[in-house]
Amino acid sequence: MRAVVQRVHSAKVTVDGAVVGEIQSGLCVLLGIHTTDTTAQADWMIHKLVNLRIFADDDDKMNKSLLDINGGLLLVSQFTLYGDAQKGFRPSFIDAARPEIAEPLYNYMVEKLRNDYTLLIQTGKFGAMMDVSLTNTGPVTLLLEK
Repeated sequence: MRAVVQRVHSAKVTVDGAVVGEIQSGLCVLLGIHTTDTTAQADWMIHKLVNLRIFADDDDKMNKSLLDINGGLLLVSQFTLYGDAQKGFRPSFIDAARPEIAEPLYNYMVEKLRNDYTLLIQTGKFGAMMDVSLTNTGPVTLLLEK
């Protein structure tokens, strides 16, 4: 499982011109699911995302987590994170989980986040052509992998 994590002032996802997910201060997470991923990787990623200390404390040090600031989390599925462009110019997506595997795992993460935390959890639309817009603050961008 791979995630591109961006600390944002705001972020939103639109599909066919309609906003389907939007947050203010928090994390915009682009999530790629590997063919071998299970709920174990999903649970690790959830725990990491909500506890990652990348928000400023009173001394302007990155010492606070999403939970500490009660921020929002916008989770967007993105199979292209497993694109392999080592050879040639057209990426191979053989390592990306097929939708019948990836979608249930993505939905598992969304439901677990919503059930286990009081944070605002927003999403894109799985499998759709989405436009993601955000204001990255810092900028702070991390790549997480499990």
